[in-house]
Amino acid sequence: MTMGNATRERIFRRGWGGLLVSWFALPMAALAALFVGAAMLLALGANPLTGYHALVQRALGSMNSLTATAIKAVPLLLVGVGICIAFRANVLNIGGEGQIVMGGLASTAVALAVPKLPGPVLIPLVLLAGAAGGALWGAIPGALKAYFNVNEILSTIMLNIVAVQVMNYLLAGPLVDRSFSGFSLIPQTKRLSPHADLPVLINGTQLHLGAVLAVLVAVAVYAFLWKTGLGFRLRAVGLSREASSYAGMPVKRTIVLALTLAGAMAGLAGVILVFGSASHRMVTDGTATGFTGSAGFNGIVAALFGGLNPLWTIVSSFIFGGLLVGGDFMQIAVQVPTALIVALNGLVVVFVVSIEYVRRRARLRAEPVWEAADRHPPLEPAATNSVSADPGRGQE
Repeated sequence: MTMGNATRERIFRRGWGGLLVSWFALPMAALAALFVGAAMLLALGANPLTGYHALVQRALGSMNSLTATAIKAVPLLLVGVGICIAFRANVLNIGGEGQIVMGGLASTAVALAVPKLPGPVLIPLVLLAGAAGGALWGAIPGALKAYFNVNEILSTIMLNIVAVQVMNYLLAGPLVDRSFSGFSLIPQTKRLSPHADLPVLINGTQLHLGAVLAVLVAVAVYAFLWKTGLGFRLRAVGLSREASSYAGMPVKRTIVLALTLAGAMAGLAGVILVFGSASHRMVTDGTATGFTGSAGFNGIVAALFGGLNPLWTIVSSFIFGGLLVGGDFMQIAVQVPTALIVALNGLVVVFVVSIEYVRRRARLRAEPVWEAADRHPPLEPAATNSVSADPGRGQE
């Protein structure tokens, strides 16, 4: 028995239309942000075509540009993957900056404590230490949220400030490089063990093992979220804590787990910022941004632009890495203030967050129609109307 023409038409109109809106919403948001950015360039007396050409050329125009973009994307990807985990559990992790700092400090302390271990042992050890440091900094707001209902946005932001002060203390005292002879000590560690340096993958470029590691972590997190029972539990808690509790799931422990894993991902980003850097040491200017490059916040944008999917976050992180790398060159090419580059990032955030609402509603409208059609192909038109409409309204 075949499906009626009315049902086919409804599925095409609502199903394909909703899916197309869902697929193209985020690219359209990026284009809208670039369009507004072009208007800002014109207002400053600069040529938008010249500016954007300089941006793309610097980000993608050569092998060195591509590798620089990839390296810039690595911490964004790791933080973004952690954001995907937290958001799937319906908690917000704004503490990426502090978690990156704590991951960098923990891995640095290990490298300083056992510098003579061989590379095949020391590199995994510093990676584990960094992940543990970030995980601890994520578990604290997770426990506060789960057991004391403390707003995780406030607690993670406050812990960012605490992490900066811990970093300033350690790099000005216990971990400081005392070999420097001058009027004051520079707040940095000594050159860390070469055994812990992340191997360079392409000679003559900056591309190191951290880029491959970040991609593997993103794939592993995708498999964890959608292919394992624990990942299903985490997503179920995010969809409805009440229903998950009724089903016997440990909701509080799952919330703690989500923020702990998110912190671990950010902690790995801290390790790579230290051991993949040109100086191979941890250094600060007294702020978190001086070490993280705002990766803790930019990673949130990358995750949102990737639809909170770890695999798509790989692509979005590379795009934002290119925007950061090429932005400085664009500033020089068209002689615009540095604040314009920050404004471009902010515009992308605004448009992406705004259009995510449209994207979500389009997906909710499309999916029930396909499911209903698959379950009840032979239904009469009147019955089909109720099947295709009611589930959509229930989910919205």
